Amino acid sequence: MDGRTSQEAVIRGYLRIPGLPDGDLELPYLQFQGRAAGPRLTLLSGVHGCEYSGMAALREFLGEIDTAALIGTITAVPVVNLPAYTSRTPFVVPADGKNLNRCFPGDPSGTYADVLAHHVFERFIRGADYVIDVHSGDLPEVIEPLVVYDESAVGEAARQIALAYGTEHVIRQPASARVTTGTTSAAAADAGVPAITAEAGGNGVVSAQAVATHLRGLRNVVATLGMLPYDVERPSRQIEHDRGWSWIYSPVGGWWQPLAELGKRVDEGEVLGRVSNLFGDVIHEVKALEAGTPMIITTSPAVAAEGLLMALTQEV
Repeated sequence: MDGRTSQEAVIRGYLRIPGLPDGDLELPYLQFQGRAAGPRLTLLSGVHGCEYSGMAALREFLGEIDTAALIGTITAVPVVNLPAYTSRTPFVVPADGKNLNRCFPGDPSGTYADVLAHHVFERFIRGADYVIDVHSGDLPEVIEPLVVYDESAVGEAARQIALAYGTEHVIRQPASARVTTGTTSAAAADAGVPAITAEAGGNGVVSAQAVATHLRGLRNVVATLGMLPYDVERPSRQIEHDRGWSWIYSPVGGWWQPLAELGKRVDEGEVLGRVSNLFGDVIHEVKALEAGTPMIITTSPAVAAEGLLMALTQEV
């Protein structure tokens, strides 16, 4: 025992973000101080307000942390995009319609999402030793369990925690071809902080399987970092996709019917799905431009022009 009470070892605090259009925002966070110095790990979830499996997994993980066994410090924000969470708004910040995970590291002079991203980045990401951002598919999509990290000066350190998370698919975003910019993990990498984005689950439901995937991943990483004494559970196989991934959008609006299966490899030229008009006529057929594996599939039939249909990893 180190002589501290459990209340002294765990801080429940609020990050106050002033000057927002609808008043100040108070963002809840927890900080767990270990019995000895060690890595500073930041855990985030709820960057998108309806990705509940990731939030549920982080809640469960935080509830089992034993500060008497902890080496280092864990700081966690259970719901980053609090306005989207409370309004049940998928993908974006309600006040300005921006995807918060395209706004990091933020801008204190920008709109609501930019300001929120700025304060979260400066308080919880900059200065951390490692960052894990826990996600799951939002309301109209499903995602194959995967981890993404960015090629950077700290890319190898990020790769190690990505592999430790234990999903079958690990995707590196090449620096020269970032499909998604402004994410927590990309902004962290640019600031010299090894970071990963972990995905499992979808359709805005709390899936027991997705929660278990994330819970295993969080335990694996803290054990790998020497922070908590969990047994690391290794997957039977892991595939590293080092060429990133490609995102497929619909050129027209209509009724989307996916034909490809999540996590099942497709060949170049294979039909991935069709978009029809509301009379039932097929107006666009989606074919794979190259071989790959569907990692994200939009499950909602309703799709607008330029709406996301699918994301495929490129071949290893």
